[in-house]
Amino acid sequence: MRGDSEGVFYATPYYRISNDDGDLAVSGKGESNSISNQRSLIEDYVKDKPEIILCEERVDDGFSGVDFRRPAFLQMMEEVKAGKTNCIIVKDLSRFGRNYIEVGRFVQKIFPYLGVRFIAVNDNYDSANRNEIEDRMMLPFKNLMNDSYSRDLSVKVRSQFEIKRKKGEFIGSFAVYGYKKNPENKNQLVVDAYAAGVVRDIFRWRISGMSNEKIAERLNDQGVLSPAEYKRSLGLRYQSGFDAEGQAMWSPVAIGRILSNQTYLGWVVQGKRTTPSYKVKKVIEKNPDEWVVVRDMHEPIISEGDFQTVQNLMKMDTRICPGRETVYVFSGMLECGDCGAAMVRKLVSAGKDPEGKPRKYPYYVCSGYKKDKCCTSHMIREEELERVVLLALNRHISAVMNVKQVLTGLETRPYFRQETRSPDIRMSEIEEEIVRIQKLMGSLYEDLTDGVLDQEEYFELKEVYTKQAGKLEKRKARLRDEKELRSKEGIRGNGWMEDFLQYQTLHSLSRDMVLKLVERIKVFEKGRVKIVFQFQYDYETALQAAAV
Repeated sequence: MRGDSEGVFYATPYYRISNDDGDLAVSGKGESNSISNQRSLIEDYVKDKPEIILCEERVDDGFSGVDFRRPAFLQMMEEVKAGKTNCIIVKDLSRFGRNYIEVGRFVQKIFPYLGVRFIAVNDNYDSANRNEIEDRMMLPFKNLMNDSYSRDLSVKVRSQFEIKRKKGEFIGSFAVYGYKKNPENKNQLVVDAYAAGVVRDIFRWRISGMSNEKIAERLNDQGVLSPAEYKRSLGLRYQSGFDAEGQAMWSPVAIGRILSNQTYLGWVVQGKRTTPSYKVKKVIEKNPDEWVVVRDMHEPIISEGDFQTVQNLMKMDTRICPGRETVYVFSGMLECGDCGAAMVRKLVSAGKDPEGKPRKYPYYVCSGYKKDKCCTSHMIREEELERVVLLALNRHISAVMNVKQVLTGLETRPYFRQETRSPDIRMSEIEEEIVRIQKLMGSLYEDLTDGVLDQEEYFELKEVYTKQAGKLEKRKARLRDEKELRSKEGIRGNGWMEDFLQYQTLHSLSRDMVLKLVERIKVFEKGRVKIVFQFQYDYETALQAAAV
């Protein structure tokens, strides 16, 4: 034990404050529990106790009392084990900790075993003046109260956070890269012009055919700070579980996180992770269907069309050939029309060019045929495929333009406006009409018994009402199907048309254009091709509306 004089205690003052366990949540308590207040209280306490010599203090600022893996606390315990201190002084038991079991274990077992004097000033507890009744009854009771306070507060805080999430209020410590917190409302995100420009570049490069790895390399070569380093450059005390030694660089994983983040659509996405309880801080990842998503809460950086294009792209099996920066125009989009296997790109020699160099032509072939001959070749030259797709795209764009013109003219007609209302509104009206017809059918029998109708009239009117009700039920079923399809396909009104109409009279194909307009391409034997365009259901729905 440190010190030469018997009866002298070399004491370590221990201070703790936390925003997490409620130290600042109760009016007036934040000031009373401040580090300066704790220090003044302990210094005043030892003034008339010459046997206590204060050593270097240990401070845990911003750490919950429930968790005992606090850096300053662990350092203090190492000093206790090394014999550098034989006394610990705290303002009260709650400053030492709020875990009923752990506080009791330290105060009643570990410290007595190590010969450490423990003092909690405001609780009038000093292990040098131990009282058996107090140790058995009062001390556990006080610890239990501190534990209960932390538990109750945790429930309240979680409840408040859940309410804020459902309202779409941003409650994260740091804004998502590309945004910053609104200075006038910390629960709202606003666009960070510089970082948002980087995000747009990342999406644009991915759509143009670059891989996540190539994008990360380009950003690092250009000296663009990674999200973590950018936050630190703004003076934010940012730490991440992904941090590495030295300066954090862009990585394919970081690019992937940005490309899949729905925040860039203007949505607030929260509640992705949780902890089992206020005592167990292990982070648990929640299923996506449990996340809290609120749309249209801030300015979007990426359009829904581009975002969905990237999501579809990341599901494709695309590889960049050595020596190329981007993938080929049709990479990952071609499949065999018969067996469903992917079409693979190959090169075939075809003589020499005028300069005497070998001439090679690219073509696509069914991977099932190439691998184990389970299908036929379905071979098609890349040049021919480009010609067919270009022709089909120009025709489809022209058709979309015609449909839009027809719909624009129909929008002034009352019947059309009625039929283009939401399925929910129309279903509600149909249900009201069905109820009205059922009431009329119910009154028929009364009219029959009262002699208002004869038997022939009764059955004739009943048949009419039954047919009307049947037609309404069929319309209701169609609307239910339409609503389900709208939900699955994510219909965006007529906004999808602009994705097509921004390209008119195409003369060549580009990777980003094909990704935005084409969902997949099926290749059959003898060069026959079937193209499934993006927003196919939206197009068919608009086509039906135009034919009204």
